[in-house]
Amino acid sequence: MISKTIDMNTGDGVCDAYVHYPDSGGPFPGVLFYMDGAGVRPVLHSMAERIAANGFYVLLPNMYYRARRAPVIETADIFKPENRSKLMELVGSLSPERVVADAGIFLDFLAAQAEVKPGSKVGLTGYCMGGAMVVRTSAAYADRVGAGASHHGGRLVTQDPDSPHLLLGKISAELYFGHADNDEYMPRPDIARFDEALRKSGVTYESEVYTGALHGYTMTDFPVYNAAAADKHWRRLLGLFGKALKQVDAR
Repeated sequence: MISKTIDMNTGDGVCDAYVHYPDSGGPFPGVLFYMDGAGVRPVLHSMAERIAANGFYVLLPNMYYRARRAPVIETADIFKPENRSKLMELVGSLSPERVVADAGIFLDFLAAQAEVKPGSKVGLTGYCMGGAMVVRTSAAYADRVGAGASHHGGRLVTQDPDSPHLLLGKISAELYFGHADNDEYMPRPDIARFDEALRKSGVTYESEVYTGALHGYTMTDFPVYNAAAADKHWRRLLGLFGKALKQVDAR
């Protein structure tokens, strides 16, 4: 496995990012990995490496680069009450406009790498706030994204005119959504509204609720980690990428 730290210039500064890919057998389909609200840390590198080990070139950017290089908050400090406001401020700083602008830079980077299969569509995976980023990127760059997956994604339905659920009709990628059944950031009524929007959009998708799972169920460094739900998420994610990226690109 090859793992590297890279810097990408953006209109707002320098984004520190991390790539993981197999050391042989390429070129590979590209994958853009959107972090959760806690930011880039060892567990996300391990997850990116697991995806890469299945034959993908994975880019993991620090979405908080405007504040500082990763890690922005140490894992041991994430759940301290005094850090709550700082974390929410960071999350709130990532406006839809910033996310979409950054996504264009990330996609251009992937397309320029010799280890990424030329002309291939990219896969997206996102956790927590990264779920909405998957939707926004898939809608803004519909011709460049082949698959997108959201896991315990939050705020996929809002009152804003650019709410993620209102963008689904612009997406051509195949989508997957794995919701926690006890999630304050995506409660059951919002899941129902989102599923209705998916049905009306005409997009190819799968959406399911993970019984007994809490928000953050995939993260091994969180107390809410759920091994059964996390294992299921891996089967769904790798199955989606294998079908939508590798098979499509082989044709």
